[in-house]
Amino acid sequence: MRRLLLIYIKLAAVITCLVCVSSCKKNFGEINTNPSSVTVPDIKFLFSYSEDRLATYQGTEWIWESMEQLWRFTQHITSDPYEISNNVNSRYNAFYQSILPNLFEIRKQINMKADKDAFQKMAAVTYVVQVMQGIKVTDMNGSIPYSEALKGRYDGSYSPVFDNQETLFNTWLKELDDAIAVLANNSLPAQQSYGTNDIYYKGDWTKWVMLANTLKLRIAARLENQNQTKTREIFQQVMSNAIGPISVDNAQLSYSSVDYFGPADIDYRSPRYATTSIMNFLKSANDPRLPVYFDKNDLQGDFRTVLTQNGATLPSFININDPLIMYQGGPADWTVNPTFAAYIKNAFQVGSTTTRYFLISRINRKFFAPRFGGNTTGVFTDVMVSNAESCLLVAEFIQKGYAGGVNTKGTAEDWYKKGITSSIKTMNSIAVAAASTPAYSTGDGTTEINAYLANARVMFNGTGNLEKIYIQQYLNLFRNPTEAFVFCRRTGYPRNNSTYYPREVFNELIPRRFWTNDPGEVNRANWQKALQEQGFTPLAQDVPTLNSQRIWYDKNAPAFGGGS
Repeated sequence: MRRLLLIYIKLAAVITCLVCVSSCKKNFGEINTNPSSVTVPDIKFLFSYSEDRLATYQGTEWIWESMEQLWRFTQHITSDPYEISNNVNSRYNAFYQSILPNLFEIRKQINMKADKDAFQKMAAVTYVVQVMQGIKVTDMNGSIPYSEALKGRYDGSYSPVFDNQETLFNTWLKELDDAIAVLANNSLPAQQSYGTNDIYYKGDWTKWVMLANTLKLRIAARLENQNQTKTREIFQQVMSNAIGPISVDNAQLSYSSVDYFGPADIDYRSPRYATTSIMNFLKSANDPRLPVYFDKNDLQGDFRTVLTQNGATLPSFININDPLIMYQGGPADWTVNPTFAAYIKNAFQVGSTTTRYFLISRINRKFFAPRFGGNTTGVFTDVMVSNAESCLLVAEFIQKGYAGGVNTKGTAEDWYKKGITSSIKTMNSIAVAAASTPAYSTGDGTTEINAYLANARVMFNGTGNLEKIYIQQYLNLFRNPTEAFVFCRRTGYPRNNSTYYPREVFNELIPRRFWTNDPGEVNRANWQKALQEQGFTPLAQDVPTLNSQRIWYDKNAPAFGGGS
């Protein structure tokens, strides 16, 4: 069935190509071609294609953006620092080229049907998909075309305005609310369904409502530094909804494929390693995700005997008595401690012998890219919106007092524990599917999870509870670099000088946004106007400028590490 669906997705791609060309960075006239080339496409296949592209366009994003940039800035990993290049921001092209067009076409085809009332829910979910990617696009670009995007395809108007972020979020909240109202309405006429062509939820409208509500939580989090009242209002709306946000694992937005290999070039240009900060916390808390996220180093077996026999002493940053000595991190910024950082890519030489030990743990490449390096086992899985993310956002907002009199169906601690439990179980499931190292070898993980929740470093005990929620969000977002970056940017956590989980010294400037290219003469005026309104320098790609010129919802946010 999966391969048959892939054939349908490829067919939908052909349809898309008939109405789009290769690049959205050029003028919008080039991507809004004659929609009548295909008169009656099958909307089920169109939907499959847009859903599939939510995940599969990210192959280059993993390489150029996440692994070389965002992951380092969040300090989940340490790696060679590379310049920011034109290869970033593929999210922008993908949105206009391969995600939006089919969603618009689906709604157009539905509106032309004599029995269009039977397709209301199929139309409603298209908005949920486009809002999800739209949030991701504005996260790094600020104002973008949306309200007039793709009008050229139907109206011959090739100069869409760039909507500012406040307008975008208000628009998306309304679209999500409208979608929720339709999807949750059981009094509608009998509804058609995408069925198995819906590669995420198989036409389960309740799960689509949960996703829409969790996307509202994502928006609420982004708005907090600009409009705390709006954040509170959105949160209360979500928790008052009869269905609510994602709160069970089988409602996660999860993509799995034996044909798409994810970040298959995971070692491209540079290996990736654990930072000292993340490794120290995972070890001190006995976190079950440690072997899932990172590989063991070479300090295994009889290495102590070898060291003793040769009179060798390990570098001072390693405790020879550490029971988890096989897991070590390195400096997030190599310039801070070059002697320590030298061991990130170079082995420790045992005296004059030929024995060498690599000391710093690499990321678990099989977990992230099951088929890297010619591997023939393992299935790639990408949980793009997780139950853990949803639960921990709820815990955060309750802890901040945003619930008011709304029934949140549990305390901040309850949602915190649910989020941690789901994160560990989900990461274990991804690892098992990838034929990688699991979080637990037997049972369902209950023993390991309960021990972790009872650990003094994790326990919700009235001391630093908000920071604990934040750090669990941070650890869970290891698999989602964009959300991890947005989290660190909006909260300033992990924070400098924390006694719980300190951010490491990082002297490198961090770009807080990307840039959009000149769309060409047909829409240059709107593009320039949007840049001027935001205070952005056109085409600036230097990091000092990208660091200082922030998108709207980021303007009042703390510096990285500046959380309070």
